[in-house]
Amino acid sequence: MMGRHHARILQSLPGVRFAGAVDAAGDRNDAVRDPALVFATLDELLATGPLDMAVVALPTEEHLAAALRLAEAGVHLLIEKPLAASVEEGEQIVAACERAGVRAVVGHVERFNPALIALRERVLAGQLGEVFLVATERIGPFPERVRDVGVVKDLATHDLDIVTWVADAPIETVAAQTAHRTGRPHEDLVLVTGRLASDVPFNSIVDWLTPTKTRRTRVLGDRGMLVAETVTADLTFYENGDVTSSWTSAQALRGVSEGDATRYALARAEPLRTELEAFRDLVAGSGEESRVVTLAQGLAALRSAEAVLESAARGETVRLAPAGGAAGSAA
Repeated sequence: MMGRHHARILQSLPGVRFAGAVDAAGDRNDAVRDPALVFATLDELLATGPLDMAVVALPTEEHLAAALRLAEAGVHLLIEKPLAASVEEGEQIVAACERAGVRAVVGHVERFNPALIALRERVLAGQLGEVFLVATERIGPFPERVRDVGVVKDLATHDLDIVTWVADAPIETVAAQTAHRTGRPHEDLVLVTGRLASDVPFNSIVDWLTPTKTRRTRVLGDRGMLVAETVTADLTFYENGDVTSSWTSAQALRGVSEGDATRYALARAEPLRTELEAFRDLVAGSGEESRVVTLAQGLAALRSAEAVLESAARGETVRLAPAGGAAGSAA
């Protein structure tokens, strides 16, 4: 599903000449304008000439083989999230890219959503004062495209990355509950509660059992709350006010204090296009690494996802080891 959108954008992206797409099943969605640029195997595409960069948008279980082959050929990579099917496979990809000297990034497209970008900038600038909580909700119907992973690695990797990114701190502990409701071997729902290394708690609700689609991130602080609706790219600030009321029952219903609510006007650009522009610029040498999601960051999200699954399986809080450390342990 993601591959066709990458192909759509790359065929018209300035500074890029589209070399081709690989799909053993052919171009089922008519995503490629020239049928001659659709190949059945990766080796067939590589035989047409050297590639500068490639997007790996495959089922997660196939990321490792494709990434290793492309890195060996000296091709810079954007690998759709999650980076790999396991932390071990992710580490193999990292090592292969380092050996080959290629630049590689991970496709955590939510980092390019205008509402989340603006939310992060405002949080880090101190608009909320002290941050009390980061919370995300990612719910909706089951995506038929998914066959090889559960909701934790497919969807919750977005949220596990977002909470660390907007708060600028890694995850320290996670406690999780999962549920299996569709008869598949993988989980369909996860509830995650955790704490960042900055001592800020977070929670994430993720499922593909809900008939309505919600994508929401909120950050609560001592000056109010920022809420990003990423489907519509809206950002709203609910400010704690100084207005008092003698009508005590009404004030109790309203909450902390009665302040202003502001929905910001944001410049909206398609997040996937912005992500591909950042990758293109990095490969061309004109872009900054701070604009992309690095392999280390993608591996951290995958490591957090495995800690979530471990916590749910053991019924215990799991403490994540620092990057490069040992596996998580019960807290």
